[in-house]
Amino acid sequence: MSKKLCSVAGFSMLWLAAAIFAALSFNQSATAQDNAPRQVLFTNVNIFNGVDRALIKNGSVLVEGNLIKAVSAQPIKAPKAFKVDGEGRTLMPGLIDMHSHLCIRNGMIEFRGDYDQMAAGAYTATAMQDYLDQGFTTVRDAGCNILGIAKAVNKGIVPGPRIFPSGGFLSQTGGHADTGFFNDRPGDADKLEAALFGYIVDGKAEAMKAARHNLRSGATQIKIMAGGGVASEFDPLHMTQFSLEEMKAIVGVAEDYGTYVMAHAYHDRSVNRAIDAGIRVIEHNFLVSEKTIIRMKEKGVALSVQAVMSLQAFGNPQAITFFNADQKAKATRVNSGAQQMLEWAVKHDLLMVTGGDMFGPDLVRQADNIIWFNDKVANNPHLALKTATSNAAEVLGFSGEMNPYKEGTLGKIEEGGYADIILVDGNPLEKLEAIRRKNVHFVMKDGLVYKSWLPTENAPAFQPAGPKRDDYFGNL
Repeated sequence: MSKKLCSVAGFSMLWLAAAIFAALSFNQSATAQDNAPRQVLFTNVNIFNGVDRALIKNGSVLVEGNLIKAVSAQPIKAPKAFKVDGEGRTLMPGLIDMHSHLCIRNGMIEFRGDYDQMAAGAYTATAMQDYLDQGFTTVRDAGCNILGIAKAVNKGIVPGPRIFPSGGFLSQTGGHADTGFFNDRPGDADKLEAALFGYIVDGKAEAMKAARHNLRSGATQIKIMAGGGVASEFDPLHMTQFSLEEMKAIVGVAEDYGTYVMAHAYHDRSVNRAIDAGIRVIEHNFLVSEKTIIRMKEKGVALSVQAVMSLQAFGNPQAITFFNADQKAKATRVNSGAQQMLEWAVKHDLLMVTGGDMFGPDLVRQADNIIWFNDKVANNPHLALKTATSNAAEVLGFSGEMNPYKEGTLGKIEEGGYADIILVDGNPLEKLEAIRRKNVHFVMKDGLVYKSWLPTENAPAFQPAGPKRDDYFGNL
């Protein structure tokens, strides 16, 4: 072959190689664009970021994939993003309920005999959809066999809010989660205990094994019963449950996993024993003294508030149809101390979160817990909102490496936060009624839309979704 032909052949080969490279680069670029995270741009919204006392007026928020990419008081340029005109609504973090019981309906024992666990699961699925419809995109479940459900939600098998599950309650014999029968013999397990609704444990070894079993199965924290309760049969309200040694053993297991223990407790003795053991969050707390509130502040122990149950429902326990006479009497006593305790908690600036502890007929009004806390105690909408946004996220952070949601932050509208976003009609910093279900017009969780009442020119009408389906942007 001549040098000229070799030169031409060489040029042709180089040209062909360059053409192939260019084609591959184009295809890779096109593929990269096709696989690029979807962008959603919210405009014309007033932003409550979960922290500040003032709204960002007429702001913009850019979501990319399942995370917030930008938050600005100025217009954001994102020409390829789907546009959502908020029309002056308030954009805020999805609400967080810090004391849910997703698999409890009418009292603790309804699914012991009236129904089976299939029915409990079906009910839980409807409860999760209801939470999302109300604008609650995250819940901390405060006890029951919710670990499999949480796993299914995380894997996209069923739709639901993010779940920080405690797993089965840890309770002593005769404790608040002893769901057995009066004539049970030691060692008998009723159907709820067999279904891992709760663990009846006595002594350090049994308590540690139950805690480890919950954490093995995905619990993000441990819930124990440290004192008597209202909606249970065998535990007088005044009693203290679990010895200090048992509590310390459970806390030790949690700390070995890098997480924490939360405790059901009402009065000074049970709460102070829990603090002595290293427990970090007290649920209820309604009968303690101001001295104990001050100690909680000094030790950095958080308070989980159930304002509706203590101030409203327990103010009229006769209306609770599944309570017996003894339970109604216990409810009346709790109501007598709740107002004062909560006022002390605000006075001493405890780290407070709100969680409804509401199920059955009260499932549909979770926001009332935040509103009642504000209207009857705090008179501070900013504080009340933080209990279900940034404060709640701070306490969820106690779970450390057991937190399954490490990709972004929760409870705030900020760059790098999860795209858990709601749009509400009104300014909740001025009037908390804006967070009631009827005023929650748009719900996004993890970048996917679960509810939209926006005008049809902005979005198609909402239709109930299957898991991992996006009814809003999938139609644009």
